[in-house]
Amino acid sequence: MTKYVFVTGGVVSGLGKGITASSLALLLKSRGYKVFMQKFDPYFNVDPGTMNPIQHGEVFVTYDGCETDLDLGHYERFIDEELNYTSNITSGKIYSSVIEKERHGDYLGATVQLVPHITNEIKNKVYEAGITSKADIVITEIGGTVGDIESQAFIESLRQIQYEKGTSDTCFVHTTLIPYIIGSNELKTKPTQNSVKDLQNMGIRPNFLVCRTPFETSDSIKEKLSLFCNLPKSNIIDCVDAKNIYEIPLNLHKQKIDELILKQFNLKENKANLKDWCDLINRMDNLKDEVDIALVGKYVELHDAYLSVAESLRHAGYKYHTKVNIHWINSEFLEKENINLKEVFKNIQGILVPGGFGNRGINGKIKAIEFARINNIPFLGICLGMQLAVIEFAKDVCGILDANSTEFDPLCKEAVIDLMSNQKTVINMGGTLRLGNYNCTIKKNTLAYKDYKEEHIKERHRHRYEFNNKYMDILESKGMVFSGINEESNLVEIIEIPKHKHFIACQFHPEFKSRPTRPHPLFDSFIKSSIDNK
Repeated sequence: MTKYVFVTGGVVSGLGKGITASSLALLLKSRGYKVFMQKFDPYFNVDPGTMNPIQHGEVFVTYDGCETDLDLGHYERFIDEELNYTSNITSGKIYSSVIEKERHGDYLGATVQLVPHITNEIKNKVYEAGITSKADIVITEIGGTVGDIESQAFIESLRQIQYEKGTSDTCFVHTTLIPYIIGSNELKTKPTQNSVKDLQNMGIRPNFLVCRTPFETSDSIKEKLSLFCNLPKSNIIDCVDAKNIYEIPLNLHKQKIDELILKQFNLKENKANLKDWCDLINRMDNLKDEVDIALVGKYVELHDAYLSVAESLRHAGYKYHTKVNIHWINSEFLEKENINLKEVFKNIQGILVPGGFGNRGINGKIKAIEFARINNIPFLGICLGMQLAVIEFAKDVCGILDANSTEFDPLCKEAVIDLMSNQKTVINMGGTLRLGNYNCTIKKNTLAYKDYKEEHIKERHRHRYEFNNKYMDILESKGMVFSGINEESNLVEIIEIPKHKHFIACQFHPEFKSRPTRPHPLFDSFIKSSIDNK
């Protein structure tokens, strides 16, 4: 029988519910249990696919093509498991499903209400995750903060699940803040007490408190929280600020939270195998070198917009005992007149241009790509980064001066990047991109083959525009190699320039498959080349 862990948040947002949930999943998996994860988001977007990255951070994509919250990236990186469409549920999805059923007549004339129809739909999504994944334990994170109006239906659904399943099959972990008041030099528990009261008023008594704190709390603070929040002192866990998020599972493990959860579930307390994770932390704490990478994008004011890319760069650095210093360069800044690119990239060993949408900052990205190509600086382009690398090469090497993408100019004369034929009739923007896993066949004797060491791969996509194959011959004649092809649709997946020290770009998003203990081949190769370039 599947057990359910629910992670809620109190006091303020941004406490690290996603990292807490991911850490619990890692610890329970390390004890031999099959774990699955999901996130409930209270906003009314059906998914985050149409949301501006500046507002919500990156959109993570699962192998089956579901556009999700960035927390799913943390989940996959921590537990090294591929998640799916059942892993990210929004209020938009819930209400859309209920309204569709009502229109279809599924409710047999009943008055459709928040309770039981919306709450039943939410519960069904929780149970569906357990059934389809066949997991021993499902960990569900509830977005937002307890007390928010928009999340009340989710909290009520969890109360019903707790009643239906009982305390031996459900566990509630409440993350909260213990603020430090500088003037009086005190840690304060009142915000946590009030947050727990809010949760109790909704019918849920948390089994564990995970307290975000700048340093370890004293026994007296834990005793006070135990008294006022109605739970054992042993179940009050410190989540001390860490210099690296990957240290947090070990910090929680030292406080035996995974052991205590298994006891509540009456599950066997298998010995945790955390050797690989401990080796990772040891490697991170003993980095011997540094490398400087320029990430040229238009959302750089919010680093979460490129969260998986940044993490993937660091993963590759760990493998080579090297700290990756990311220089966040706004592509619009590069468009200024009289900008000195040599000065901007003076101490840079590698240049990366990530994905994105729209024409803002495009010329700045093209300038960065041209600078990398001409000056033989290791380059990695991702999605839009690949498309712009093609446009730059077509213009500056092949002499196709009007080369462009119909995304930026629908009437351009030389559309080296164009909409796929099946995209030209699309009306709705949401959920209509080329999404999820697609096959790619890699040509032998190429940089891509050297990186992957295999001929057939699957990678995750999120884009609408593609390389226009009618320009393939002329680009090939000038030295560009199309080293990865989706043979089913004859679409270009990877391009490279062999005469260059390291110049490769892909149409897919390799960052979604990188892991801290197993960096993605393209990031691995890029960082290795950048280190050599130093």
